[in-house]
Amino acid sequence: MPERPDAGIRTLAQLKAATLACRECPIGEFATQSVIGEGRLKARLMLVGEQPGDQEDLQGHPFIGPAGKLLSRALEAAGIPREQAFVSNAVKHFKFELRGKRRIHKSPTQREIAACHHWLADEIALVQPEALVALGATAARSLLGRAVPVTANRGQWLPREDGLQVLVTLHPSALLRVDPEGREAAFEAFVDDLRQAQRLFRR
Repeated sequence: MPERPDAGIRTLAQLKAATLACRECPIGEFATQSVIGEGRLKARLMLVGEQPGDQEDLQGHPFIGPAGKLLSRALEAAGIPREQAFVSNAVKHFKFELRGKRRIHKSPTQREIAACHHWLADEIALVQPEALVALGATAARSLLGRAVPVTANRGQWLPREDGLQVLVTLHPSALLRVDPEGREAAFEAFVDDLRQAQRLFRR
């Protein structure tokens, strides 16, 4: 699983331009734009989700929709300053299906995830994080190069081939689908997972 940057990709602006033009899988043709990560370079923590959502696709920023707002709340509760982290997605374009006028999220295929993997590798090389968080199964597969049962591994650190540690947890969108009576407990469990990374910010 090579983790070296593509030739010519030396800044996030160059990565944005390259992903905007990317047609290595069909998703890019239909999305409004590519959405790359945002945050601090040399971040202590880089959080990786699945793909941009509807609002992210329209506005060009990651994790700004309902799941992003929940993630920000959870990071604050876990004692992790979002402004000191870097947030991104494994897949850089929004995959959807139309239902009337609504664009409904559709999960990327393994081939589409694989096609986008080198862009994520570029991003990791640019950011140079101390550790990574995989938000959901797609992110875990992309970061670790294999299928990872999220429920069985959540809250645990798993090693990558390059030595970086990956903390596995749910994608915050999963919490939005929890029945109202179980939502608070699910949120607290998510925060507990994220607290495993809080040690990075104690120095």
